[in-house]
Amino acid sequence: MSVGTESTSTAVDVRILTRAELALHGVALDAPVRRPDGAGPSGDGHVLVDGANAALPTNPASPYRVRDGKVWLGDEDGQLTDTGLALTAVDRPRFYDLTTSDGTPYEHIARLHGADVLATTIVQTCVRYAESDRCRFCTIEESLRSGATVAAKTPAQLAEVAEAAVRMDGVKQMVMTTGTTTGPDRGARNLVRSVRAVLEAVPGLPVQVQCEPPGDLAWIRALHDAGATTIGIHVESLDQEVRRRWMPGKSTVPMAEYEAAWDEAVLVFGPNRVSTYLLVGLGEAPDELISGAGELIDRGVYPFVVPFRPMAGTLAARDGIPAPSAELLTYVTERVAAKLRAAGMSGADQKAGCAACGACGVLQSAGG
Repeated sequence: MSVGTESTSTAVDVRILTRAELALHGVALDAPVRRPDGAGPSGDGHVLVDGANAALPTNPASPYRVRDGKVWLGDEDGQLTDTGLALTAVDRPRFYDLTTSDGTPYEHIARLHGADVLATTIVQTCVRYAESDRCRFCTIEESLRSGATVAAKTPAQLAEVAEAAVRMDGVKQMVMTTGTTTGPDRGARNLVRSVRAVLEAVPGLPVQVQCEPPGDLAWIRALHDAGATTIGIHVESLDQEVRRRWMPGKSTVPMAEYEAAWDEAVLVFGPNRVSTYLLVGLGEAPDELISGAGELIDRGVYPFVVPFRPMAGTLAARDGIPAPSAELLTYVTERVAAKLRAAGMSGADQKAGCAACGACGVLQSAGG
């Protein structure tokens, strides 16, 4: 399958294709829990599709509608067809009503993702956010500029919010990511302190940490020893030309550093406790992406395949770069899911993190 080709095999699973359509084009729904911008490649309304977490664009122009808890597809004549998928919006959590002693809303410290995942960006700035360096799909500092968060969350704040989210709203896991910092640890030091504080307040809460490969790989063991359950070291693409075009700052970190960090993380955390994002739609040849995902699986690294979506505020959206087609996303997702199943790897088995949540992609729907 060549670059840009979006034909698929004839054995397409219509249900997965519909999930891919929803992931890309969203649903006409006013979701109470939303993530409009921030670190990473997706920001949407949080819902449950067939009981599983899903982050979908809340798009009034979408042909998909929700009635009586079901997803319906409308045609040009206004006729609705039942897709067979059930959908319910995630309720606004009660901990959002609280503030810290210094008057900071809990929602500005950490947010609910899906029905039971607490997520935070502990440092909301990034040394790579100048336009010449910025990842073209990321809006990490836009949420700060809009007043939706604070620049840095203290370990004490995170512990306070995590305890309330677990006690009041049944949160079952936490994800901590960070903008890249100036130090050689690239943000790992702050993550270590934050994990320790949260687990002192909520012993046993599964936590994923996410950062670039630290300059000193000893930080990976420090993160594990602090109590992190899993780690995400996100490369987004394995194609160096795609990396230079889409992530000019991050692409200066050689692939060899990612490979060394993944291998060390698998050694420390164990197989299927390490993950990395792979974004569909950046221009990487689909079959090369699938092959690269297979190599990651062989390493014990879970390739979390997620569609690129041009979020408002990103350089990609400014330049009019479209999302991939649902057919392309389905093609890649089904084949990567098959490799994961063959290796006995499941995102849900990770207990914490993006792969465990699964909301931003379609892999769990495909059995991955």
